Amino acid sequence: MAADRIFGAVMIVLALGYVLSAMNIQTSFISDPVGPRVFPYMVAAVVIVCSLVMVLKPDPDADWPAPLMLLKIGAALAVLIGYALTIRAMGFIIPTVIASAVLSYMISPRAVPAALAGLGLGVGLYVLFKVVLGLGLVALPRGWF
Repeated sequence: MAADRIFGAVMIVLALGYVLSAMNIQTSFISDPVGPRVFPYMVAAVVIVCSLVMVLKPDPDADWPAPLMLLKIGAALAVLIGYALTIRAMGFIIPTVIASAVLSYMISPRAVPAALAGLGLGVGLYVLFKVVLGLGLVALPRGWF
């Protein structure tokens, strides 16, 4: 129970730091309709709500995952870090397709459905963010065009 409360408190502090760093994002006169600060604020709000639940109502019988599951969680974290590091250089679609395909394969190890899920998520999210929400995403690496 104490571990849940400590983790929840640490996550609240980190989320508040995330909000403070998002407040420093410079906005120009011409920016996206949503604005660059809205998404970090939404993420921080969700983290704070979830962390408050952990602090106020911790799990009395928390079970740690098996070592193999911890390895899979570490691999998923590595994929997400790689995604974050490559999205600026490679554009949105390619890293999103690769990361979502790998994560989908980790959930259900079937290659063809995982590849199709990755392709669908990469292109579908790009269309959603670029066309529907009007965000300024770069689809592919800038040097390709």
